Amino acid sequence: MTVRRASPADAAALAELAAATFPLACPPHTTEEAKAEFVRTVLSVERFRDHLADPLRSLLVDDESGALTGYAMLVRGEPTDADVVAAIRLRPTVELSKFYLLPGRHGSGAAAALMAASLEEAQAHGAAGVWLGVNEENARAQRFYAKHGFDVVGRKRFLVGDRLEDDDVLERPLPTPRDAAEGRGTPGGAYRSGISRRGGRAVSTRRR
Repeated sequence: MTVRRASPADAAALAELAAATFPLACPPHTTEEAKAEFVRTVLSVERFRDHLADPLRSLLVDDESGALTGYAMLVRGEPTDADVVAAIRLRPTVELSKFYLLPGRHGSGAAAALMAASLEEAQAHGAAGVWLGVNEENARAQRFYAKHGFDVVGRKRFLVGDRLEDDDVLERPLPTPRDAAEGRGTPGGAYRSGISRRGGRAVSTRRR
């Protein structure tokens, strides 16, 4: 498996992947119309092109033999949601805005590798912590994030269609530079992605 940085050439594939994975994370009561509208307006090719051009965003992809099967997006800077501002405790912070994999990749180790690379990316930009929002009914995601050291620190609302959903706000600390130099992690365990960076790209060093 390979985790690498997304490039502008990946915009269409990212939009296709997002359209396939976002609906799977929605609570059962979300209508098909609301899902489709969100995909059309928030997860379009144009939006991903904008994200890829934004210097405050990092997009990482799980690339399986040339096919994108997962992606993560990190956003640097202070959050704009007042509920999040009040909830999170660590500064500077990075938002793990999107983290999705195709169902066929669940249980393969791809999610752990993508998470490790995401945490490394946040740490490389000087973040003291990472936060994210996850629907309160998404038990699988909640378990995954808890396994990787995230704790619930607050609540926020998330608009899908014309309905505001209730999200938990999760946060985890990142190792200090000294911790990282000495190989120490933080609650949730140390993370090592097996990722080396060559020429600005992230190349997996894991064996299949």
